[in-house]
Amino acid sequence: MKMSKLFVQTLREFPSDAEVISHKMLARAGYIRKLTSGVYNFLPLMWRVLKKVENIVRDEMDKAGAQELLMPFVQPKELWIESGRWEAYGKELMRLKDRHNREMCLGPTHEEIITSIARDVLKSYKQLPTNLYQIQSKFRDEVRPRFGLLRGREFIMKDAYSFATSQEELDKEYANMWQAYTNIFNRCGLATKAVQSDSGAIGGSVSHEFMVITDTDAGENDVFYCDDCDYAANSNHAVSKLPQTIVEGNFEKTEIVDTPNTHSIEELCEYLNIPATIILKTLVYIIDKKPVLALIRGDKQIEETKLLNAVEGMEIRIATSGEIEELMQNNGFNAIPGFIGPKGFKDLTIIADNTVKELKNFVVGVNQNDKHMVGANFDDLALADVKFEDIRLVEAGELCPQCGKPLKVTRGIEVGNIFQLGTKYSKPMNAVYLDADGKAKPYIMGCYGIGISRTAAAAVEAHHDDWGIKWPLAIAPYHVVIVPVSTKDELQMSVATKMYEELLAAGVEAVLDDRDERPGVKFKDADLIGFPYRITVGKTITEGNVEFVVRATGDKITVKPEEAVKNIIEEVQKIK
Repeated sequence: MKMSKLFVQTLREFPSDAEVISHKMLARAGYIRKLTSGVYNFLPLMWRVLKKVENIVRDEMDKAGAQELLMPFVQPKELWIESGRWEAYGKELMRLKDRHNREMCLGPTHEEIITSIARDVLKSYKQLPTNLYQIQSKFRDEVRPRFGLLRGREFIMKDAYSFATSQEELDKEYANMWQAYTNIFNRCGLATKAVQSDSGAIGGSVSHEFMVITDTDAGENDVFYCDDCDYAANSNHAVSKLPQTIVEGNFEKTEIVDTPNTHSIEELCEYLNIPATIILKTLVYIIDKKPVLALIRGDKQIEETKLLNAVEGMEIRIATSGEIEELMQNNGFNAIPGFIGPKGFKDLTIIADNTVKELKNFVVGVNQNDKHMVGANFDDLALADVKFEDIRLVEAGELCPQCGKPLKVTRGIEVGNIFQLGTKYSKPMNAVYLDADGKAKPYIMGCYGIGISRTAAAAVEAHHDDWGIKWPLAIAPYHVVIVPVSTKDELQMSVATKMYEELLAAGVEAVLDDRDERPGVKFKDADLIGFPYRITVGKTITEGNVEFVVRATGDKITVKPEEAVKNIIEEVQKIK
């Protein structure tokens, strides 16, 4: 490709709405253009990257024994009614009607469709196990699209679905996909960590996310891990052993005491001269439009996904001050939110973190302004239907649940996930096969997703500098750019053109920067776009030399043109 013909326009400045490195770099380097909120045009450079990621995914999935198909983007309501997800999926599901007033949706995922295909085709245990996958655009109506391709509304995804006759078969395919994913991300130049995670709207009992560890602002999730064993989990799934600490107060009796102007845990601790570990904190959440009380130790925080799962809800948010005041008034209390406690509320779901079971002789709000109960125990609260669950956010330094060593925390970008669905879809959709005895049984299913566009964006987050992108060779739009310093110099152009033609003939994806531009402009564009290699043909060509530059390291060496060509060919052959 000649640079003069390449469909690309680089920008001087980053877009004003770009928040993270990948969005900034991809937009400025001419890879993407925003169409509307959370929806982007993939321009030629970006499309080349995405196709390369796709091809790596396809190659490893095929090697793992999966078979590719393609399912419709538009899905009928009826199948989602069968699975029970039409209403349960939430507002992210883009619903629409055709001219006949039939309700449909844009596919955010394809569990319903694949299950309907399986029940029509997979009739016997002899046809199982099997794994089917597709690479296709998805649409989720994100409430707040952000981070460019990392959190868009429309995106490209590989989703695969396995069907088995037993948990043993599912476990085997789960391990098979785990290895395939490891191979895929390694080939894409991404170091990933597989972490335990919440299954979310997909469902299932076991799931893992493949996270690209990054220290950029794009890190969406806290990942807790242990250096001494293989434990790793997303914050919404992480558990730990708490170090020994004071969980019993030394109050002489149970009584309500004055605690003026103690609206926060910190203020209460200072006023009573106590540690936060002996305070029972009460928080109000709105889950599926209903108030829920969450109880936790004063020194700990709620992990909202855990809380949401504990009540089997779909949507969660912290209650506003006005909503808390209304709740208290409806229950006969007249107090501001800072003094709320769990006692006395009627017909209200109450979820308590497991750690509060240890609390004795503690401090708790009593729904009276400027007052708390000290020396309290759970018997004093008269909570008939409290449910104890793990709803706590783990913190760095807490002890690994497997080996007891301190946990560390980092940030990560999810690029893939694997789920053990079990019979979540096959049972309600009556998707069954006949076993060896002729009995109908539901498929044991698994689900395996990779964000194609997210993987490309994550690669930019992981590989860049102040000057631009540093694409891993396997997914770079082109392998090398050849830059003649002066297009008016016949010798420079002759050598550059010859090298360009030799590389093309050898199957190397090369770009010849034939533009009549200043060398600095060409070099800046090359760095911004992120060509893995650059060959500069300048004045040293009179001595028979060119400059060979490695984008990833910044290394520059002076070599003969034929040596530069040889080096590039050898590197490209390694990834094929």
